[in-house]
Amino acid sequence: MDENKFFREATLRICGSIEIEKALFDCLDYLKNFIPAESVYLHFIDLKEKTGVVYAMANGDGGRQLNIRFDYPAPVWRLIGDGSDLPEEVLLDRADKGALGQHMLKIAGLSGIRSLMMMRLSLGSKEVGVIAFEARGESRFGREHLHRLRLLQSPFAVAISNSRRYIELLELKNLLADDNKYLQQELLSQKSDEIIGADFGLKHVMQQVNKVAPLSSPVLLMGETGVGKEVIANAIHKYSSRRNEPFIKVNCGAISEALIDSELFGHVRGAFTGAFENKRGRFERAHQGSIFLDEIGELPKAAQLRLLRVLQEMEFEPVGSAKTIKVDARVIAATNRNLEDMVAEGSFRKDLYFRLKVFPIYIPPLRERACDIPALTQYFMHKKYREMGFAEYPSLAPGAVKRLETYAWPGNVRELENAVERAMIVSGGKTLHFDDSGFEKPRSVPEEAPHDAEDSPAMLDEVISSHIIKMLHRTKGKINGEDGAARAMGVNPATLRNKMRKLGVPFGRGVRYK
Repeated sequence: MDENKFFREATLRICGSIEIEKALFDCLDYLKNFIPAESVYLHFIDLKEKTGVVYAMANGDGGRQLNIRFDYPAPVWRLIGDGSDLPEEVLLDRADKGALGQHMLKIAGLSGIRSLMMMRLSLGSKEVGVIAFEARGESRFGREHLHRLRLLQSPFAVAISNSRRYIELLELKNLLADDNKYLQQELLSQKSDEIIGADFGLKHVMQQVNKVAPLSSPVLLMGETGVGKEVIANAIHKYSSRRNEPFIKVNCGAISEALIDSELFGHVRGAFTGAFENKRGRFERAHQGSIFLDEIGELPKAAQLRLLRVLQEMEFEPVGSAKTIKVDARVIAATNRNLEDMVAEGSFRKDLYFRLKVFPIYIPPLRERACDIPALTQYFMHKKYREMGFAEYPSLAPGAVKRLETYAWPGNVRELENAVERAMIVSGGKTLHFDDSGFEKPRSVPEEAPHDAEDSPAMLDEVISSHIIKMLHRTKGKINGEDGAARAMGVNPATLRNKMRKLGVPFGRGVRYK
């Protein structure tokens, strides 16, 4: 055999394509004339993670890029050790008899009597992988075959190194394109982070935000739908040391149960039908930043368990992958549901609830902070004026704001925004009256309940509601202070408010108790 010609022809095929699977196939097709191989595999060992990766393979049917990560069993790992004692070349006459050979055949999906020939590939002091040739039968490879393979050590090492760098560049390009697409979507949906009422109705909330924002502790935002939990979450991130890192938002109630794991933790190509490429999850995107889990009460029980692990260990595995990814993300959760009741019902994990409730912040509904309504109305008027392109800035009719202040706002700030937009459409962008019949009525308050007759059955909640309403009538709606309902009932004012919310007893500015 002319070794120079052999080296030249084989090298042309090994380095003839940046697509390593095609190069392997072309090379194998040529090497069959000199080495009795039926298939060839490229893999490398990750000594730090104690795993292996089958990178690519080729046989008589063609070449394939695989990228299959696997764990070595304990007996094989004892052979590998730190890698320093591994031989440069290995001949296995009966690969199906030894621990290493059996494991390699299992990874390749091969069975029966097989021979293996392997060689380590390195460039300078850096090891780049291992090449393995396989053939059916016993003792198919000899020293002369190993010598021919040894001639091609450098071309194989260069080929796999270049191919891995090329794949890394493609993945980086895809990640950057993916990030750009994601950020563009975020910019399109970006809402103002201006907090109306920070010095009035939300003053206590902002005091809590300022305390917790510089830390990395989880925060649980509680409040009715439409009170502005996302705005408060934005403020926590903005005032933190992570302000220049990603702020990733997840609406847990808007993602189907089948896709929640993929959305939160990502997936690898081929993990399920339709997974045509690797995808990073929201947690990986939020690395070194913050992740906002809105509507956390809608999270399925199975996903709750995996989320608990992330909160405890700050690590997870993407769907379809055995690789553990570590993240550093500040978790901000929000809910409009009573998680304590869900824990009691068994629909929300108790351990996750207490893990999230490190620093709870309650955001009061709009009816409890009517002092913010004038400023919010002006803010939404200015916002809608710009969005709708009116020629003149609208004005408010006398008594219009007062009318808004006496309304209960079950939809909170979001409903007020819609009301302003509707009024501007009706008025043509001129004077806003808010003369909808719904705004003309003050919030209704139940009359003081009469004493129940002894033979009149009542549910416990009805009895409690009646008693609270009676006390509020006596204190003219006042809850705090020496002459407030809370002192009269011997309970904490916050406890009384929470109970009133649960029972649907109205309170706050604009609610009239006589």
